[in-house]
Amino acid sequence: MNILVTGAKGFVGKNLIAELKNRGYEQIFEYDKDTDPIFLDSYTGECDFVFHLAGVNRPKDESEFDLGNRVFTHDLLEHLQKHQNNCPIAISSSTQADKDNPYGISKKAGEEEAFAHAKNTDAKVMVYRLPNLFGKWCRPNYNSVIATFCHNIARDLEITVNDPNAQLTLCYIDDLITEFMEALKGSPTHNGTYCYVPVTHHIRLGELAVLIRSFRESREDLSIPNMQDELTKKLYSTYLSYLPADEFAYDLKMNCDHRGSFTEFIRTAERGQLSVNVTKPGITKGNHWHHTKNEKFLVVNGKGLIRFRKIDSNEIIEYAVEGDKLQVVDIPPGYTHSITNVGDSDLVTVMWANECFDPDKPDTYYMEV
Repeated sequence: MNILVTGAKGFVGKNLIAELKNRGYEQIFEYDKDTDPIFLDSYTGECDFVFHLAGVNRPKDESEFDLGNRVFTHDLLEHLQKHQNNCPIAISSSTQADKDNPYGISKKAGEEEAFAHAKNTDAKVMVYRLPNLFGKWCRPNYNSVIATFCHNIARDLEITVNDPNAQLTLCYIDDLITEFMEALKGSPTHNGTYCYVPVTHHIRLGELAVLIRSFRESREDLSIPNMQDELTKKLYSTYLSYLPADEFAYDLKMNCDHRGSFTEFIRTAERGQLSVNVTKPGITKGNHWHHTKNEKFLVVNGKGLIRFRKIDSNEIIEYAVEGDKLQVVDIPPGYTHSITNVGDSDLVTVMWANECFDPDKPDTYYMEV
């Protein structure tokens, strides 16, 4: 299948083309504002499907709205008609198309060109009135508040929140591309005259700013955003895509002494705490028990011996563990326990606890195994 994508270098175009290639589509005609116009004629003669994403939304002169949104759409459709090519067309419009402003008027005019083409040729035309889009590769400090917030907050720059109560309707780029793949297969989501993306999200501008700021702060408090909330999950992925290339890594606080080190990695209110414990050869750590707190130990390097004793028993239970055979050992409440490095190299253990450490309620009681 030959697929023509206009606006190929834009935010949506780049994401769409990447996914088309992921799915094995090889004949993709990429057309953008710097493409030689001669190619539009050959592409429209050979394509089997068109994603018309090209448009103007932030011009230097208002006259460019009409040129980029109506006139180019007219030219594209005229080329298809010239070749008697009645292939399906998916067109990205905007919810602004009902607004009485130059941008909205030009988008509405582009829609009307498309609907007239469908009537005259029997071509299947799918017009998507899209809300605010967000995701990776969107240009910051341009026309996307999320791209701007993510870019600036990741660099500790100021952001502007004019109206914290302003309600935003958002659509994530992956959800849009999923819908476009359905359109390509002939199964778009319809709502009367228009098509739409069935998954959108709503948030106030002030809440959005607070949430994205919390992503930056999570490196300090070791928190993980609530991944069960779909919007938070998508925003966090978006935020990470705007990190400066030299700031992907961040340091953790290592608590070191002669025995080795203990380093907290992740803290979550819902899923507990993850840490990395390094134990020097011959050293034993632990010798304590918990009422309710429970843990999981995973040795990833070295050789160790984990010992247990129920606090009202003399019986000792032992588990030999090593990095060459990954095995999780549960640490149940009511058992005093310890871990000893019985090898010649550092013993490295990934430790998960079901709750974050609270110095006011440690639930940790010293007792030799």
